[in-house]
Amino acid sequence: MTHPTPWLPGTPIVLRGVWRGRIWWAASVTVVRDDPDLIALYWRPGTPQKQPRERLTPQDLVSTEPPPLLDRPWVDREVLALATPGAAHSVYAMWEGPKSRHLLGEADRTLRCWYIDLQEPLRRTQIGFDTMDHLLDIVVSPDRSEWHWKDEDEFAEAVVLGLFSSEEAHAIRAEGERAVRQLQAGQPPFSAVWEKWKPPAGWQVPPLPAAWHHGYS
Repeated sequence: MTHPTPWLPGTPIVLRGVWRGRIWWAASVTVVRDDPDLIALYWRPGTPQKQPRERLTPQDLVSTEPPPLLDRPWVDREVLALATPGAAHSVYAMWEGPKSRHLLGEADRTLRCWYIDLQEPLRRTQIGFDTMDHLLDIVVSPDRSEWHWKDEDEFAEAVVLGLFSSEEAHAIRAEGERAVRQLQAGQPPFSAVWEKWKPPAGWQVPPLPAAWHHGYS
């Protein structure tokens, strides 16, 4: 079952990684936009998450059961995830900034990079969105002049292990190449508008709801 209407800006929802019918991670994030042409989600250091103790590897994903999920708050950068509905990737704007703030957007921060996360298209659920990472990513410089592939070794291992067929692997890499062409052409969502975006004053870090595993045993 999916949420019957678009999520309103400022609504806390749950973003989850779901692979082969199991939840492999979950995080509480805030909706910035939920429109027919763009889904924008925001999270910052201190955001509650359910994560395995160690970073997931292709070997982990061969298993039908995820490792135990622990309470592990997000401790890295501020993130604004920009996804075109139906697209097999999200574009992240990632900022460095103080990690001890209790409110969102209290202080200036510096754009660290753009990040193209190749993933399953976002699937709307009753509590938010589900997706799953495709293990291959692209890191883009803050001024969008340079880019490089990330985690190619893990992606190649995933293909060897049968997580992706050769056809699927080709489609995943082609999706990244399309995103790079959008980047080079200055097409949405790559823009100074999002680079300068800040969350409204007063937005607080949302808790992860007790029903974060809704729909799964």
